[in-house]
Amino acid sequence: MAIDPTRIPVAVRAALWMGCALLSFALMAISVRELHHAMGSFEILFLRSIVSLLIMLAILPRYGGRALITQRFGLHVVRNLLHFAGQYAWVFAIGALPLATVFAIEFTMPVWTAVLASFILGERLNRGRLVMLAMGLAGIIIILKPGFQQVPPAALVMLAGSFAYASTMIATKRLAGHETVFAVLFYMAAIQVPLGFVFALPGWITPGLAELPWIIAVGATGLSAHMCLTRAFRIADATLVVPFDFMRLPLIAVVGMLFYNEPPELAVFVGAGVIFAGTYYSIRRESRQPATVNPET
Repeated sequence: MAIDPTRIPVAVRAALWMGCALLSFALMAISVRELHHAMGSFEILFLRSIVSLLIMLAILPRYGGRALITQRFGLHVVRNLLHFAGQYAWVFAIGALPLATVFAIEFTMPVWTAVLASFILGERLNRGRLVMLAMGLAGIIIILKPGFQQVPPAALVMLAGSFAYASTMIATKRLAGHETVFAVLFYMAAIQVPLGFVFALPGWITPGLAELPWIIAVGATGLSAHMCLTRAFRIADATLVVPFDFMRLPLIAVVGMLFYNEPPELAVFVGAGVIFAGTYYSIRRESRQPATVNPET
């Protein structure tokens, strides 16, 4: 007897989608770490995009060619140039830093998104967003401990990558309401294949059969993480989804400890906790505000 998804409570459905997203993020990080033993970051990005594109082409008949019609191809290109930069920073950092540190720094993305939205989209930096900004910066200081230890260059690369991801979110907001999720994911893969190829070619190392499972995994989980996260945000409020997203940190810390002998650092968890608290406060505060009317609707 088939189960009617609509009869399952929203919180449970969101939790299930977020569980799949968390597992996807963890497996993607493991795949990248394993592939770093055999190839460089740009080649990993290229192979990831190839696998993602093949998967999108395989499911294209379900949506039909009309799903790819767009009047905003230029914005797709800009979005994916930014996303490619963020992806490179993430892949590079995965090979150079403890996994938990990478994920903790990545949590600053909502902070930079709020700042960019105020300048580019004209969104107001209200009290909640200012608190999020202040606590986000405090969290980064706690994690990186500048002045008390030498800040690893890879951490600064990942911080720049988080900013690039935030820029991608601004472009995605511009596309929202005009493009399907399928189109956004399809063009993400299609545009980043040639980008990855150009940068990977000078240092190309032909992968062996041992790398094939990790190549497939990194491409498949890259898509599944995006799709599951999107599904969760579509069916539940951000105040419910964001705490689940934060569970990525303890999960990846356990992975790093068990598989890569990376001891958990208290500063990483404290700093990430501060960032999360600021982000959650801002989301809670904005969720209580009365909805504004969109003049374009």
